[in-house]
Amino acid sequence: MSDKTLERRTAINPLPWILGEGGYRLDRAVLKEAMTALSEVGFTHLTIELPPEMTPKEYGALLAEHSMAAAPGYFSAPFHDRDRHGEAVEAIKRHARAHLELGVDTAFIATDLLMDRIAHPAVGTGHDADRTLVVADGLAAAAEAAAAEGVRYGLHPHVGSAVEVEPEVRAVLDATAGSALWFGPDTGHLRWAGAVPEKVIADYADRVLNVHLKDVDAAAADAARERDEDYMTATGGSKVWIEPGRGAIDFDAVLAALPEGFDGWFVIEVDVPNLPTATESSAASLEFLRQHPYFTTPAGGDA
Repeated sequence: MSDKTLERRTAINPLPWILGEGGYRLDRAVLKEAMTALSEVGFTHLTIELPPEMTPKEYGALLAEHSMAAAPGYFSAPFHDRDRHGEAVEAIKRHARAHLELGVDTAFIATDLLMDRIAHPAVGTGHDADRTLVVADGLAAAAEAAAAEGVRYGLHPHVGSAVEVEPEVRAVLDATAGSALWFGPDTGHLRWAGAVPEKVIADYADRVLNVHLKDVDAAAADAARERDEDYMTATGGSKVWIEPGRGAIDFDAVLAALPEGFDGWFVIEVDVPNLPTATESSAASLEFLRQHPYFTTPAGGDA
């Protein structure tokens, strides 16, 4: 494996360990296993995935034990329900404070997944323009509250949520222009739902805060759509997600669309590894970073 030094702020999400064969499991034991493997692979930063039973101080100590540090995490709430916006605002304040305690002042924000869209993902099932604006209002309110705490949040489009297809992503960003809501594009979720990630990123480049580097196996995505597979089957069985550089995303174009001097975080996400094991998947993801000149060039330098 290359020993090139990464000059950009890069991290990885431990989801391949959290989303195991037994379903979703987030606890100290799983994190310890993930941190051990990822540290040995060569990653130095881990996106914040805080188990409910752990304090930020305990989480930070566990990271330090594995020679790792924290990177931007992810917040989600039922923003499609206006009656729950107040609840989401209070929750994101707690989320923001935990981030600050771990030394991180940015994060991703999304709206919760919806049952009909989980059943029929990436096609904009039941699109509702009014609901999209309700979501936008809630996201803006939450981002404003978090900014007051000292943490900036960027909109993360997510297949299966009410901000799934490109018109919804653009509608939320347009409706929240001038607010505290930034943009945290996920290349994989944008691509699976039919968008061209670099075009969306270019159009909102001045609001891009951080980026989830996620790739898509286009053939798997097409087949899953033809079979009308639900989200879990498409990602877990058909393996729509694939390691960065091995799928359909044009990362050269994505990176070129970012503003000059961009210094946000890049977080690798391969929820369900396409390669045989989580460790092999993570190693391939790190090699992608080390082989791409963008990530070995300091922000503001010439790639």
